[in-house]
Amino acid sequence: MKATNATSLSLQLRLAKLGAGFNALRYRNYRLYWVGQLISIIGTWMQSTAQAWLVFQMTGSAFSLGLVTTLQFLPVMLFSLIGGVIADRLPKRRLMMITQSLLLIQAAIFGGLVASGAIQIWHIYLLAALQGMVNVVDNPARQAFPIELVAREDTGNAVALNSMLFNGARIIGPAIAGIVIATAGVAPALFLNAVSFVAVIFALAMMNPKGFYVRPVRQKQAALSDLVEGLSYARRSTVVLTILIVIGVIGTFGYNFSTVLPLIGGFVLHTGAAGFGALSTALGIGSFAGALFVAYARNISIRRLFIGSTAFSLLLGALSLSNAFILSEGILIVLGFAGILFTTTANTLLQTSVPDELRGRIMSLYVLLFIGSTPIGAFLTGTLATAIGVQAALAIEAGVCIIGLAIALVYYRTHIARTQPS
Repeated sequence: MKATNATSLSLQLRLAKLGAGFNALRYRNYRLYWVGQLISIIGTWMQSTAQAWLVFQMTGSAFSLGLVTTLQFLPVMLFSLIGGVIADRLPKRRLMMITQSLLLIQAAIFGGLVASGAIQIWHIYLLAALQGMVNVVDNPARQAFPIELVAREDTGNAVALNSMLFNGARIIGPAIAGIVIATAGVAPALFLNAVSFVAVIFALAMMNPKGFYVRPVRQKQAALSDLVEGLSYARRSTVVLTILIVIGVIGTFGYNFSTVLPLIGGFVLHTGAAGFGALSTALGIGSFAGALFVAYARNISIRRLFIGSTAFSLLLGALSLSNAFILSEGILIVLGFAGILFTTTANTLLQTSVPDELRGRIMSLYVLLFIGSTPIGAFLTGTLATAIGVQAALAIEAGVCIIGLAIALVYYRTHIARTQPS
């Protein structure tokens, strides 16, 4: 009897440990958000894959692939700080319902142009720029909103589960897109993305605002003062500034997969649409595994940030040397794991290190440096790949990432040492 009780207790403890990685899903509002976002982001990855493949088919140009990515992320680079101010001033739920509806319309128009045969390359450039304009507000709101849905002790888990859904979608989205494009064409993939936004809009509408974890209400001041306040806080905080340096360097020179993967698939590995989807899926598998690891991890630290970002940079260099499809897929899996290890660590540290009333603005800096820097990285990648080849371009960018990380580490150690008691 005692042995049976001991076995039962052991099983309960194991189940409790297993469930600890999903604590944030105990909250109804967060569950609604998580499921809606999962469906929507699967659609977004489908559109991203379809868009890249369509541009490559229409132009066969590395420069055009870089340009369309540049146009898509240029508004984020220019205006994301303003988006952060807006996200801190307005209810994020209502804001996201508007932005997600606009993105639905953009995807439907894109699909309609492709289905009618009227699509031209300038249409894609324009639609990419419009999507970027909406993301100026959507991204900081979406980054900061989950923290309002869970108790503070589950903040880290909520951020990790967000990364898990994002990278789970990265596995599923490109894989589905590859199949859909190969069998039915590009337009159905775009229409499926439009439909996927209904899920997140419905989830937001079904939430109970009374269940939100309300943050302190602050006095309103001029928008410019809000912006300066956020920038000043980031400059004064050694931890925040270190994270932003790491994110800025790798976001600009390393995390350009929407440009890099089509270039590798088309110019290095010479694969088709299904193979291109498989490369994206390999990256997503590693990223999903990394997110699962972080969801159960307890010790979020600057040390882990540097370990993950250094491994990412070295693996990016290894990818630049590969000419074999299977080897490239293997490297992408490990690269995805390292990437999510440092990005989720950076996100969690930022979200838990800043005052609640500044979160939207600090996360807009994260978006600016990690996503908004994409126009620079995409343009640089496309230009270098055209001039010296895809693999040489990747090798140079990996080297720049290593140098940037060394600078960030020296800054962190120097300033932390100054704050320590003698």
